[in-house]
Amino acid sequence: MRARIYKPARTATSSGTAKTRDWLLEFIPETPREIDPLTGWTGSTDTQAQVMLRFHTREEAEDYARENGIEFVVLRAQGRKPNLRAGGYGENFATNRRGAWTH
Repeated sequence: MRARIYKPARTATSSGTAKTRDWLLEFIPETPREIDPLTGWTGSTDTQAQVMLRFHTREEAEDYARENGIEFVVLRAQGRKPNLRAGGYGENFATNRRGAWTH
């Protein structure tokens, strides 16, 4: 069994950082997916591909993998620069705005 340990990125539809603080241990599929001839759905016989474990730190995830004899690869997370504005949220409604109010 092989696994990858990584910190997930935020979703494309959200600007928040929920569910991005934990580290995930996700098993790498050992068998390719195949199309079911009856339904046309994609499936696999590899049930480990469904398992995703959450840990608070990378070290916890690595220790778990070592204790259970799981071969793993750590994918480094790229940091994100915070988007801080001088006026904050209230800047959207400032009366001294320069330029036209458009949406």
